[in-house]
Amino acid sequence: MSYRTVTFLQDTELHLEGKPIAVGDEAREVSLAAGLADSYDLLGDSAGLIRVVSVVPSIDTGVCDAQTRRFNEEAAGLGEDVIVLTVSADLPTAQERWCGAAGVDRVKMLSDHKEMAFGQAYGLAIRELRLDHRAVFVIDKKDKVIHAQYLDEVTDSPDFEAAIGAVKGLQ
Repeated sequence: MSYRTVTFLQDTELHLEGKPIAVGDEAREVSLAAGLADSYDLLGDSAGLIRVVSVVPSIDTGVCDAQTRRFNEEAAGLGEDVIVLTVSADLPTAQERWCGAAGVDRVKMLSDHKEMAFGQAYGLAIRELRLDHRAVFVIDKKDKVIHAQYLDEVTDSPDFEAAIGAVKGLQ
């Protein structure tokens, strides 16, 4: 989709806040929670790697669960120069619990719960829900966005093949 400031959760209109990013833009640095006391700088802590940034509203929903599991499976075949990051507004403890129960071990979970800084920096903060909207970004080793997909509907699944294809085009 091209970026819009309105999205939908089934028949409910929701409003997106923040500044969207597009293919060709420099990725924006954001600090996210990697645990209750640990932080992770999106670009700085993954410098020199290709990043797949999978954004989900809440890991405890069916589509978000399936999206994260799928990227976990894909991560196994992407090589050592690729990191898959999943961002949600869930608490880090909820992310850790879910990963343990789901057997997800190739995706690094990051939380935007404190300030919604990622949502604001990438135009994904859903005002009415205080969650991040579903999206997928691929960022190259030089911090340039080479793939950006903002979904039209919160419950839609992303185009996994397009994201993985973008990664493989960099390798």
